[in-house]
Amino acid sequence: MSHGGVCRPCISSIDKSKPESTWRDFSLRLDTIHPCHLIKASAVHGRRTMRRRALQLVSTRIGRSQRPLACGAQLGTLTAARSRMSTVAAAPTAPLSTLSAETFHPPAPTPAPTPAAAPETDGEQQRRAKQILRRAVAATAPRHDWTREEIAAIYHQPLLELAYQAAAVHRRFHDPAEVQLCTLMNIKTGGCTEDCSYCAQSTRYQKGTGLQAKRVESVETVLEAARIAKENGSTRFCMGAAWRDMRGRKTSLRNIKEMVQGVRAMGMEVCVTLGMIDAEQARELKEAGLTAYNHNLDTSREFYPSIITTRTYDERLETLGHVRDAGIHVCSGGILGLGESDADRVGLLHSVATLPSHPESFPVNALVPIKGTPLGERERVEFTSVLRTVAAARIVMPETIIRIAAGRKTMPEEQQALCFMAGANAVFTGDKMLTTECNGWDEDADMFGRWGLRPMRSFRKTAVAPGEDSPN
Repeated sequence: MSHGGVCRPCISSIDKSKPESTWRDFSLRLDTIHPCHLIKASAVHGRRTMRRRALQLVSTRIGRSQRPLACGAQLGTLTAARSRMSTVAAAPTAPLSTLSAETFHPPAPTPAPTPAAAPETDGEQQRRAKQILRRAVAATAPRHDWTREEIAAIYHQPLLELAYQAAAVHRRFHDPAEVQLCTLMNIKTGGCTEDCSYCAQSTRYQKGTGLQAKRVESVETVLEAARIAKENGSTRFCMGAAWRDMRGRKTSLRNIKEMVQGVRAMGMEVCVTLGMIDAEQARELKEAGLTAYNHNLDTSREFYPSIITTRTYDERLETLGHVRDAGIHVCSGGILGLGESDADRVGLLHSVATLPSHPESFPVNALVPIKGTPLGERERVEFTSVLRTVAAARIVMPETIIRIAAGRKTMPEEQQALCFMAGANAVFTGDKMLTTECNGWDEDADMFGRWGLRPMRSFRKTAVAPGEDSPN
């Protein structure tokens, strides 16, 4: 290669059979040979002239701010060059004929490790969390690319600030005076083979709970219950069956489709929760007129195996995929108070908020400990955790209906009102909620009157234009 401080593979041109002529060639080409080569060769063969000339070249090039290049290495400073020379000078001499290109190529220096970034201070973390919250609250449309870090930053905001900001989002996407009234009927009680640690309907805990399994309710019985619910103001009727999945249940599926058709004929929305279903079963339910299908994720993926072992998290997600692909609204939420951490609640929110489309409704259940089940002796979850989850869910899923589900019976009216303000806009109401107590229609009607709430109409959730706050 050219002169200008760039080395060339000079050793390849040495005539090893004529040492003397080789050194004469070196003398003639001193200006074109890289100093690192000269230092190495002179140290081995004791050529002082070469050594002096090499150091002169290094000094000159550094003085000109040139960067002397070596074959795979760089002589950064004159001191480094001198150090290298003194090191190789001590090496045993060897005949020129034994030298190879590697002899003249010093090894590349080990790069210095990249310094680790300094950890954020508490003040920096708080500022970044506020920035995440501001961006989330300013949104005019749902997003599906949330990170856990972002959701955690929102979830851990000071509670009153979180509730206030969630209320602003709620008013942008919903009429805050509308609350959906849903009635849930257990159309097939007990006898489930799953091992959900919170559920009294599992056969595994039947001895401790004393719950007896029953056959599927008749179509007539279910439709009569739906008529009563409608007369009391409910606009969505939900039906639950305690079994793992719908395999081999052709007669039951046929009867359930008839129930769905009958409820839809009353002008009500209709939802079912039947365990796992496949794509064909989802298609049949859609054709029958099903509005929504409930299949809760319950908790985070990480904590899930400590609560349920007979059905995987991915199997639940697969069922939600079949429901979504069939064009049925997805209803999927979780249970608080299972023994999970705040990180698990964030994980649950992340799972549902990053689905291809957000659930149409997100039930927030507070565990009702049932004696005889593995979780029967657990303390009830603190209300602040419920409110925090409702508010965070409202911000990350702005268009979703958020339902206060199991456990509402133990909430004072003021706590329920705080949830409505922070974004909840649906409740279960009626005589019973599967196997646990439920707030009655008259009780909820009185509460609605005191707080200025009104039932959401079937299929007619009041839309609020993006970017505009509700007038109410």
